[in-house]
Amino acid sequence: MKNMKKPEKTNVMRLLDQQGLPYAVHDYSHTDALSGAEVASVLGQDPERVFKTLVTVGRSGQHYVFVIPVLRELDLKKAAAASGEKSIAMVKSKELLPLTGYIHGGCSPIGMKKPFPTFLEESAILFDAILFSAGKIGWQVELAPEDLARIVPFQYADLCE
Repeated sequence: MKNMKKPEKTNVMRLLDQQGLPYAVHDYSHTDALSGAEVASVLGQDPERVFKTLVTVGRSGQHYVFVIPVLRELDLKKAAAASGEKSIAMVKSKELLPLTGYIHGGCSPIGMKKPFPTFLEESAILFDAILFSAGKIGWQVELAPEDLARIVPFQYADLCE
């Protein structure tokens, strides 16, 4: 799909450029697409290859990032097991910006204010590249999982219901 306009560089894109990592930019800013399913559809992508970034807090108070396909739901018990926590809860929407620097719907695993332990749904290994937020609503980046690992250390885990 052609981009409708030249993307203004997001922090995510700048960080990928600094690392010399190859990525593609996908623009859906010209649409009203909000849900992950709508974004995948507008971009003509397999929704299993389009991922969302979820920020959580464990019982210990430690924050964790989980990156899962947009049509799937995070299984909080699996997330807790992956992170070694007794329990995990989603971070409240109003806490997201001060914690990560991103707003709901534009959260990316790359470029958060500080690094958090990050987990990627193991199904990502099936794809040469996955799409996720470029750090701004209306923009996605497409990146190979192994290149994502070069900029954000993560563990693969079974995370979905």
